[in-house]
Amino acid sequence: MRPAAISWEEWKRILVMIPLLALAACQVSKDEQNGTVTATYNEDVAENAAADVGNFAENVASDVGNEADRIGDKARNVSVEVDTNKTN
Repeated sequence: MRPAAISWEEWKRILVMIPLLALAACQVSKDEQNGTVTATYNEDVAENAAADVGNFAENVASDVGNEADRIGDKARNVSVEVDTNKTN
């Protein structure tokens, strides 16, 4: 199986998701007594999200490659019969 090429549209989607993943790894807490807000970055959550995205991208690429192979197989298995006998 060959790796599938990622289109520019797919790259743009991936680039948009990276900051969102980083934001998802932030945990915000508000201390009502002190009137403060604390944002902490949870590395474990970020690693898990990055792994999930990587697995998803790998699965999508595999599916695209499989579909391309399937279409190629269909194209190779086409037979055409031509009748050259003219009947008027």
